[in-house]
Amino acid sequence: MSIARAARDAGFEVLIATRVDKHKERIENEGFKLIQINLNRKSRNILKGILSVLEIARIYHKEKPDVVHHVSVKPVLYGSLAAWITGIPAVVNAVAGLGSIFATPGKKAAILRNFIIFSYRLAFSPKNTVGIFQNPEDLSLFVSAKILKKEQTFLIRGSGVNTTFFRYLPEPKGIPVLVLAARLIWDKGVGSFVEAARILKNSGVVCRMALAGRPDPGNPKSIPEETLRSWASEGIIEWWGYREDILEVFAQSNIVVLPTTYGEGVPRVLIEAASCGRPIVATDVPGCREIVVNNKNGLLIPRDDPKALADALRGLIGDPLLRSKMGISGREIAKAEFSEEIFVKDTMNVYKKMLKK
Repeated sequence: MSIARAARDAGFEVLIATRVDKHKERIENEGFKLIQINLNRKSRNILKGILSVLEIARIYHKEKPDVVHHVSVKPVLYGSLAAWITGIPAVVNAVAGLGSIFATPGKKAAILRNFIIFSYRLAFSPKNTVGIFQNPEDLSLFVSAKILKKEQTFLIRGSGVNTTFFRYLPEPKGIPVLVLAARLIWDKGVGSFVEAARILKNSGVVCRMALAGRPDPGNPKSIPEETLRSWASEGIIEWWGYREDILEVFAQSNIVVLPTTYGEGVPRVLIEAASCGRPIVATDVPGCREIVVNNKNGLLIPRDDPKALADALRGLIGDPLLRSKMGISGREIAKAEFSEEIFVKDTMNVYKKMLKK
C-alpha cells in the first residue's frame, strides 16, 4: 500500500491486480483501480497455472502498463510470462525470501528446487526485467545460479515499517511474556519454541510463552489446530489465535521470538517488534541476520536447536536491564534502516531507472 500511494502521488496511475478477499473497499477508497484475479497461491494444478498466466496477459494487453511490479513467487513467475507475451516495457520482480523448499533436504526437494530455479531463469530472462531482494544471500544465490546478472538486481532490505505507528512501547510489568507471532507452520520454528517452553518450565523459569497466529491449511507444513489446542491445554504455551491488533500483541510482550528455519526475506514481524522496542530472538539464517544484530538488539541462535533457544530466552528473562538496552537499540535500527520512507524511496528509484531505459 505504501508503494502504491507513493506511485500515485508521483503522478502514476496505479492499478492493483490481486485475488480479493476482504480489502476491496480499502483499496478502492485509496483511488486505485482494482482488478480482481483468480490466482490462488495454494493451487499446484498446472492447468490453473496456465489459465492464470492467460488471465494476467489479458489484463496487461488491455491496460498496457508502463511498469509492472510482481510480488511473491507465483505472481513473479506467472506475471513475468504474461509480461513477456504482451511486451511490457519494464518488469520489476520482488523476491521476498526463497521459501521452505530451499532449506528442505532430500532428493525430492532438490528436484523441485532445480525446477524452481529453471522457472526463475525464464522469468528473469528478458533484459527489461529486474529483481528486488530483501537480503544479500538471496541476491547472491540468484546471481550465482545464473538466474540474472548482478546489474539486474536491487537490494532493498525488508518491506518497510511505519515506525510512527509501530512506536516505542514500555515493557509490561509482571511475569515476562514471550511471543511468537506468525503463520503457524512448522517452518516458522514453532516446534522449537514449544520445546524451549518445556525446557524452561521444567527448569523452574517463570514466564509465559504464547503463539499468536493461525494454521495455514493450504500449506503441507501447517500445524493442526488440535495440536495447538493440546499444547495450550497442557499448559506449555498459550495460543492467542489470529490477531489483527499486532501492536497490542507487542504491548503485551517482553520478548518477540522467531526461530524460523526457512528462507525469509527480512521477517516483517521482527522489524515491527524492534520498532516497538522489543528485544528479538531469531535463528541465524538469511533475512533474520539483517534485522537482528547479535547481542545488540537481540540474539541469534542456531537453527532447530530448542536448547540454545531456551538458554537465550532464559538469559533475557532474568535480565530486564539487558532487555531494555536491546529494545532501545532495536528501535534505533528500525528507524535508521527499515523505515517505510526508506523502502518507498528505494522502490520508486527502481521504477524511475527502469522507465529511463
